[in-house]
Amino acid sequence: MSRLSLYSVQAILILDNTGSRIHAKYYQSPHVAEDKRKGSLQSVKRQKEFEKQLAQKTHKQDSDILIFEDHLVFYKEYMDVTLYLLGSMDENEIVLQQAFSAFKDSLDLILNSGIDKKNIQEHYDMVLLAIDETVDNGIILETDPATIASRVTKPPSNEPQVSLDLDKGLLGAWGFAKSKLQERLQQSM
Repeated sequence: MSRLSLYSVQAILILDNTGSRIHAKYYQSPHVAEDKRKGSLQSVKRQKEFEKQLAQKTHKQDSDILIFEDHLVFYKEYMDVTLYLLGSMDENEIVLQQAFSAFKDSLDLILNSGIDKKNIQEHYDMVLLAIDETVDNGIILETDPATIASRVTKPPSNEPQVSLDLDKGLLGAWGFAKSKLQERLQQSM
C-alpha cells in the first residue's frame, strides 16, 4: 500500500524545442528520507541533464504520458515549447492528469494568441502566477482552468468597496431637506 501525501507534484517544466529551459520549478516533499534526496534532482547541473534527456525522449511523440527515470511525466508539445508535469510513480495518475490539464488549459486562456516561446516570454509573469495558482510546493491547489486564469488576469482591487443603499440615501436626503425647510419656515415666522 502506498503512502498518501499532499506533495504529489515533483516538477513543472517549460522547455523549448531544443530542450533548453524556459522555466523549471522543482518541488521536494519535506517528508522524503535523506537517502532518497541524494539521488533526486537537487543540483542544477543534474536538472539540466535530466531536462535535455526528457526533451529528446518526448520530442515528436504521439502520447501525452510516459514513465521516465522513475517519474510519471505528463507533457504537451506545442510548436516550439513543451509543457511538463512530473510526479512520483506512486501518485494517482488521474489527479496528476487533472492538474496538468488545468495548468495547460489556463495557459490557453491567459495567452490569447496561443502557447509559444515568444508569447510565454512576453507574459512570463502571468505564466509564473498560473503555475503558483495551480501547484504550491508540490501540492495541487486548483484544477479549474477558468479559476486559475481569473486569479491571474484580474488585478487586485486597492479601493475599498463602497455600497450605496439608494433607499436610505434618498430617504436621508429627503429628511435632511425637510428639516432644513422647516427651520427656515420657523425663522421667517
